[in-house]
Amino acid sequence: MAKEIFRKAIHICTAFIPLLLSKFYWTIEILLVLAALGFSLSEFLRLKGIEVPLVSFITRAASRKRDEGKFVLGPIMLVIGIVCSSLLFNKMCYTIGILSLAFGDGLASLAGKLFGKVKIPISCEKTCAGSLMCFIAIFCVSYAVSGVVKESLIIAFAGMVIEMLPLRDLDNLVIPVALAGLSKFLFI
Repeated sequence: MAKEIFRKAIHICTAFIPLLLSKFYWTIEILLVLAALGFSLSEFLRLKGIEVPLVSFITRAASRKRDEGKFVLGPIMLVIGIVCSSLLFNKMCYTIGILSLAFGDGLASLAGKLFGKVKIPISCEKTCAGSLMCFIAIFCVSYAVSGVVKESLIIAFAGMVIEMLPLRDLDNLVIPVALAGLSKFLFI
């Protein structure tokens, strides 16, 4: 559980990115791309047996069993999802997408691990508790940003469905881009 809390704390920290983008848009975009490139280099080196002090420690502390001995894709997909949504969509839409990833995906995993007794068939061990938490978190985020109930419910439902899919690390890319795109469609 401690590993999952650490992993999802990183996820939830991405909630600061929309605020940073509103103040330093291009600087943050460039820093995110550089972070993804730096992490990729660190992963290649780690797989060759060369440890990059802080990055390798964080990767070991946050990676799942399924990632052992493999290139860890989650952080790169997270950054690509954030960068794509913030480049493709306006501030309100990318904010909904990024915050949905931060809180919807982040809290779903924690709720699923803590309270998830009932598993959802064909969803890679996803739970009803996690999916419900995802829906609630994305609804709250979407409503806080947009102030509109009906569209926020639609976005939350779509986010919950995406989170339930067996996407593994690709959910870090799909959630912010898909929900930012859906927001754009709903709020035209």
